Amino acid sequence: MSDIKAVGFIGLGVMGEAMCRNLVRKCGKPVIGFDRRPEPLERLEKDGVKRAASIADLVRQVDLVLICVPGEPESRAVCLGKDGVVENTRAGQIVVDMSTVPPSVGRDVAAACARKSVDFLDAPIARARFAAIDGTLSIMAGGDADVLKRAHPFFATMGTDITHCGGTGTGQVMKLMNNMVVYENLNAIAEAYTIAKRAGMDGTLFLETLAKGSGDSFVCRNHGLKSMAKDDHPENAFPVTYVLKDVGYAVQLAEEMGVDARGAKLLIERMEEAKAAGYGAKYGTIIQRMIDK
Repeated sequence: MSDIKAVGFIGLGVMGEAMCRNLVRKCGKPVIGFDRRPEPLERLEKDGVKRAASIADLVRQVDLVLICVPGEPESRAVCLGKDGVVENTRAGQIVVDMSTVPPSVGRDVAAACARKSVDFLDAPIARARFAAIDGTLSIMAGGDADVLKRAHPFFATMGTDITHCGGTGTGQVMKLMNNMVVYENLNAIAEAYTIAKRAGMDGTLFLETLAKGSGDSFVCRNHGLKSMAKDDHPENAFPVTYVLKDVGYAVQLAEEMGVDARGAKLLIERMEEAKAAGYGAKYGTIIQRMIDK
């Protein structure tokens, strides 16, 4: 970590706040944070995170800039907008976008960074909020391997599995496909769960037994048993609106690649139904209710 003297973290939401807390507790370097909301900054100040007055103020103080915002509009605004990250960078810095966005965003930001001799990685994250809290995220990075080597010790404060996926944009490809598979799996499990219950099985027993067979999956053991079986779909988790965003990006990529991703399109229909029913802020497992109707 010797060539990186300070780290900045922009975007302290559901995942970002927990990630930043692990970063400041473990990295041994000054950490500066920025978010438009004061509440996460107030909480993180107790852990030693210094508050930046603006994005520009943060970028000027650090060598490594980490960004974790909701989607493409926010990422483009933070990275490429007026008074944003790239505008205020200097040669030798590293910018890392850990948001989930289309691969084209990373390529655009990487090109803008390159014009200022700044390195860029797209490094989105996978696994649930508990993994952000525990520091056990999966981090999927696209970009130059040597740049990832410099950033790796800081990633290791937040995640246990750090994978170099290839060139710029491949981290995002991996994340989008990961989420597409997760939520298509969720849709299949929600259908099977509903059928099994109507056919006379106890729902929890069904999921526990499924987890012992070839139908087992992370989604079965986590989304299924911890949420679906309890009909508990909290709002402080991965909501329907985020599923729609990520799987929408995945379908967009599929179309660009000439693939008819029908399963993903069906999932989007179900999630749109859930959103229309007023469940947009609920955990994506809520689609089981829509299927049960």
